[in-house]
Amino acid sequence: MPRDNMASLIQRVARQARITFRSPAGPAFGENLHRLQQLLDEVRAEDLHLAPRGPSAAAAGGGPPWAGVVPPVSYMHICETESFSMGVFLLRSGACIPLHDHPGMNGMLKVLYGTLRIACMDTLPAGAAGAAAAPPLPAAGSGPCLRALFRSRQHYTPASPPCLLSPHTDNLHQIDAVDGPAAFLDILAPPYDPQHGRDCHYYRLLEGPPAGAEPSALPREVWLVETPQAADFWCGGEPYPGPRVCL
Repeated sequence: MPRDNMASLIQRVARQARITFRSPAGPAFGENLHRLQQLLDEVRAEDLHLAPRGPSAAAAGGGPPWAGVVPPVSYMHICETESFSMGVFLLRSGACIPLHDHPGMNGMLKVLYGTLRIACMDTLPAGAAGAAAAPPLPAAGSGPCLRALFRSRQHYTPASPPCLLSPHTDNLHQIDAVDGPAAFLDILAPPYDPQHGRDCHYYRLLEGPPAGAEPSALPREVWLVETPQAADFWCGGEPYPGPRVCL
């Protein structure tokens, strides 16, 4: 598609998102979601007037050059309705959005520049077949534990299709910037809203795979423990420089 038509493209992405998530339980949801995925897959960094920024390597001391100075992650708000929100997350080199959930939400993530490593998990009911009798003992003061299926860990680049999540599949994920800064266009439907039970919760792996298991073998069952937001993770805000979206 010609680059000079991209302003209408991002506008069409927003309009299709509004159509898609207006009736997520409707009979046309699957078709609308596929159309939205196709449109999102066309978006490139230059369409939103973005370019990679900052150093691509870690500081000489071994830590990220932004540590303790600027936010490791920034967010550019594009638009929001009752049914969805859309914006751009920018991760500096070495930054990580810790493992977190999206309660009752659908989501779509499209890398605009850089490389992301995305680990995706599903929560499992306590009484599911194969459940362990009890979770390992977490550290004192830790939050509740839950079983999860560690489904995948993949690298995504601008050439990759969008990463999708649903209320029940890949709903927990961790996002790491690999070998430099990265940015992705993000759609969440509906938006986070603590007053309606859609608050973000953070987790960490409570244990590795069982003894004798192949560490890289996926999918596999794991135990997670809920944690507070990490002290070294916070998200700043930046103005969105791209084409205006009107809904």
